Amino acid sequence: MHDVVAERPSQDGKLSPGAPSDPVPFGSYYLLGLIARGGMAEVYRAKPRDGGKRLLAIKVMRPQLAREPRFIDMFHREGKLAMMLRNRCIVETIAVGQHDGRHYITMAYIGGRDLTQVLRRCQETQQRIPVPHAVYIAARIAEGLHFAHTLAGPDSRPLNIVNRDVSPSNVRIGYDGEVRLIDFGIAQALMKFTSEIGILKGKFSYMSPEQIRGMPLDARTDVFSAGIILHEMLTTEKLFRGDTEFALMEKVRKAEVPPPSNFNRRVTPELDAISLRALARDVSDRYQSAAQLAADLDGLIAGYKFDPKELRQFMLQLFRKEHAKEIEDAEIALASSPEGEEPQAAERSTIRDIPPSESPTTVMPPPTPLELPSPPHVATGFAPAMPASVPPDPADDKRRSFWASLFRRKK
Repeated sequence: MHDVVAERPSQDGKLSPGAPSDPVPFGSYYLLGLIARGGMAEVYRAKPRDGGKRLLAIKVMRPQLAREPRFIDMFHREGKLAMMLRNRCIVETIAVGQHDGRHYITMAYIGGRDLTQVLRRCQETQQRIPVPHAVYIAARIAEGLHFAHTLAGPDSRPLNIVNRDVSPSNVRIGYDGEVRLIDFGIAQALMKFTSEIGILKGKFSYMSPEQIRGMPLDARTDVFSAGIILHEMLTTEKLFRGDTEFALMEKVRKAEVPPPSNFNRRVTPELDAISLRALARDVSDRYQSAAQLAADLDGLIAGYKFDPKELRQFMLQLFRKEHAKEIEDAEIALASSPEGEEPQAAERSTIRDIPPSESPTTVMPPPTPLELPSPPHVATGFAPAMPASVPPDPADDKRRSFWASLFRRKK
């Protein structure tokens, strides 16, 4: 069937994005619309051309980056590594490939929102993520991190994976209440890309002190970043912020962290202690593994008598309209076929009726570069949501690399 429909020509060499009702062939897939655009890649909703009833997310590398063989090599190598990360708390990476000169990574599509969007919506509606929900989310982040940190290769040797980019924009909360890390396997490549093309802006806030200093990193840097996320979920406040990048980096280096209970009276002394241990400046004082952090958080969850279904209800309450639109688009996308092919009936049960644990429809990861720095008028640091299709600021391309900026200012 793949040979029946010719690929649609595009203007100026741009990829035709398609739409839920207007699928566009792309290799073994149909593109169903642009989800998000960043400095490194564009992400499209997609489905298989073989008639499979599963929505996918395809991250396509920008053509200007594909001119550099080393970027292509990193992209494919790290994408293949991501395919080894099979865990309930990490988004599934399905394939890494190339079509018509465009390099892509295929991932599971998950209907939901990233944690940055959840925090923004909470700010806009003047509410917090409930403490048990925040503890549960942080525990699942730590669980996914530990799985990756301890993963061994085919020869049984540890792969020593370190994410290096644990931030709210890389945590996906599904409408089904599931929590997943995204872009995990290509974190190292992403960091190399972003430092090369000048779009690290906005990421300093989630680095560890040793990462800011350029020291060797291990799993404990990810524990620190997970601690930042936990702190911000409990307080709805940006933990590290500064008027300039240099001031921000200084704050991260010093790692002077107030207890979350200073901002939220519902935070217990036990939870304060967990948060502050995860955020210890000295790595020897920090949790030595993400598993230790997850264990302490799960111990608290037992006391809250928290049911994960509560997170699903919270997400549906926060994003009721978005969830309804997601269902509508998915049904149209699964039912549509390009001109010249027989339409296939949408399986509504894959959208509505199957319990979340069984549903084959799983979520979209937006690209890392879409996390933007907060405008000055937003006190808490969680900026109003930007449209997913807004291209990056051209000024970003002129930014100096992270280390050049750091060393220049230290002189």
